[in-house]
Amino acid sequence: MKFDYTQKTVIITGGGSGIGKAIAETLSVQGAAVCVLDMDGKAAEEVVNEICDRGGTAFALQCDVSQWEEVKKAVEAVKKRYGTLDILINNAGIAHVGNLENTSEQDLDRLYKVNIKGVFHCSKAVIPHFKEQNKGVILNIASIASTVGIADRFAYAMTKGAVLTMTYSIAKDYIHKGIRCNSISPARIHTPFVDGFIQKNYPGKEQEIFKQLSLTQPIGRMGTPQEVADLVLYLCSDEAAFITGTDFPIDGGFIKLQG
Repeated sequence: MKFDYTQKTVIITGGGSGIGKAIAETLSVQGAAVCVLDMDGKAAEEVVNEICDRGGTAFALQCDVSQWEEVKKAVEAVKKRYGTLDILINNAGIAHVGNLENTSEQDLDRLYKVNIKGVFHCSKAVIPHFKEQNKGVILNIASIASTVGIADRFAYAMTKGAVLTMTYSIAKDYIHKGIRCNSISPARIHTPFVDGFIQKNYPGKEQEIFKQLSLTQPIGRMGTPQEVADLVLYLCSDEAAFITGTDFPIDGGFIKLQG
């Protein structure tokens, strides 16, 4: 079977909703034992219950990826439970709207702690296990903001640029240890976060704003969490064993076809 994840254990951060949830469900269908990490423990449990109800293998852990001790304990718990650890998907992240002038130091620190330190902590925690078994996969969720300028995304772009370059560094440093590291750079993906953002900031104009945001992708719509999850499915599989140190835009043509 192509994309066979049986006998593989996967950690997905921010797996309680949106893209992370779609990834967890998709990999579990292919046989993976999935650990869903999320700040929202209830959301993580709900995803795990859905997976288990369909016959999959999963468990949930409430975890703040910005805190090293919490991450270390979570990784140790996964290794103890399953005896192996094969894949880390650094999906947890938060957003911020604002340019340099209206981004506060607090805003910058808040995004740094989750989007940068979160990837650092989780990757640092799994690397010793991957080195011991001489294999492992790390996949980071970056953004089109990692490589192109987007208005009013100063702090977010800063952190996602760091995610991209951390990807390259990890891939370079551990290529001879059997460890692969890649990243995915989505454009706008239709998640509950998008709906909530529109409802909060544009009450009464939801449909109009949704259409405007959709049309910023040359393909004419937003992507779906499932489309991102399907790319993850390939990149973390044994079929992608020859791929490392690469970023994969999934952007409806935004980077190359915009304008």
